[in-house]
Amino acid sequence: MKSISYTLRFWFKNARPQSLPQSVMPAILALFLAYSNDGFSFPLAIFALFGVILGHLGLNLFDDYFDYKKKKSDYRDHLVHKGFRARIGKCVYLTDGSANVKDLLLACCVICGIALCIGGILLYYRGVGILYFMILTAILGISYSGSPFRFSYRGLGELLIGVMFGPMTMLGTFYAACGIINMMIVLISIPVGLLVANIVYVHSILDFEPDKEIGKHTLAVLLNNKKWMLVALFLILFTPYVIISLGVILGYIPLLYLLLFITFPLAAYLFYMMVEFVKNPDHKFEPQKWMGPMANWERLQAIGIDWFMIRWYLARNLLSSFCFIIIILCIIL
Repeated sequence: MKSISYTLRFWFKNARPQSLPQSVMPAILALFLAYSNDGFSFPLAIFALFGVILGHLGLNLFDDYFDYKKKKSDYRDHLVHKGFRARIGKCVYLTDGSANVKDLLLACCVICGIALCIGGILLYYRGVGILYFMILTAILGISYSGSPFRFSYRGLGELLIGVMFGPMTMLGTFYAACGIINMMIVLISIPVGLLVANIVYVHSILDFEPDKEIGKHTLAVLLNNKKWMLVALFLILFTPYVIISLGVILGYIPLLYLLLFITFPLAAYLFYMMVEFVKNPDHKFEPQKWMGPMANWERLQAIGIDWFMIRWYLARNLLSSFCFIIIILCIIL
């Protein structure tokens, strides 16, 4: 009989907690933006943050459940293709017999059930608006890999992640914390969502060839043209700066938010590195201090994935820097 602590650790590990920054960072940012508004409630803000964390982990497990149910016995074959994703095998706990599909479904329901209870508390204090966010988030989250839409199987997974962890997470958290929605949070949530989507889209470009070979439908595979992949990347990377600029011009965002352009070199260099990957994939890049933290670089070089990780790290650091600057601005303004 396994202990409760072992079970909790087991499912937490397999719920891919390493992906939590994609949701936690936008949620925390939304709380900082909400703090200066009348009606801000610290307890409800904390409830909202925990709801985001549990919802994200639960939906990650639901993604495993729907993926495994669809691929079943072919799943091992999908894990051994030559792309980077093969190095971070998914559903290993199912393929190695550590758990079965019924165990997984139970874990999904328990985690999402707790998130639902937190949502019920927020609903009681904030009213029906929270219910709309809960329903839409659940539908979009399940539809990532679940029927009937299966967005990740149609090349729309990256865009859905951007919507989920940008506008949906930020607007829902902001509303839970202070009970309103304003134009400023809307205009900031869209750039954040694009930069979250950018992380997974960069991944899909880097794995375009092996993904195409095994029939995995990412946005890069859907576009199926390296020129258009780069055009889409250009729009995803640089539209956030256009939106922030328009927000400042229209008076919805304070002038000091133009300091977000400090991150522009990160976006520009990432775009350059992705162009080089498409044109000359053997071109090697080395981390620079201004790019932000890139842990375990020598080990990554030794196992031959530095070409991937330097681009992934830069995409992650771009999002982190963008959010961190906004948090600093929330503190000083």
